[in-house]
Amino acid sequence: MWHTRAETINDITAIHAVVAAAFPTEFEADLVDALRADPEAWIDGLSVVAESEDGQIVGHALLTRCQVDGAPALALAPCSVRPDHQRSGAGSAAIRHGLAAARDLGENLVLVLGHPAYYPRFGFTPASGFGVRAPFDAPDDAFLAQALDPEQPTPTGVVRYPAAFGV
Repeated sequence: MWHTRAETINDITAIHAVVAAAFPTEFEADLVDALRADPEAWIDGLSVVAESEDGQIVGHALLTRCQVDGAPALALAPCSVRPDHQRSGAGSAAIRHGLAAARDLGENLVLVLGHPAYYPRFGFTPASGFGVRAPFDAPDDAFLAQALDPEQPTPTGVVRYPAAFGV
């Protein structure tokens, strides 16, 4: 039902609007813009939009580079859907596309701080099971991780997020 694809330069304004509409403040929308401007965080192809049948961007998922004890990993954040399209599958479609694109790029460990009833459907489990810790207090059931290639080793230790996250 949803067409998903990597963002293009023509999508930046629409993505900002979707993310701003999905949250109470523009913090997350500004975060996406700041991450896009950070060449150490940004990975082409891992900012994914979900489009409605009429071609409007209604959902967005972003994966950016973070580090776990100096080794590369990905942070899934933020994930956003326009309020009038929430609970429609647009966000799930964008997340699935992003995870598949990350796997295709050879990425492995993905981390997310999110709702414990939502993210397990994508294969996320508590990050503590991977030996990964957040640099802040986070409930074990909400700080989650997944290995895109379970046959490959994953780093252990504390996550270092890009500066734009402010942690």
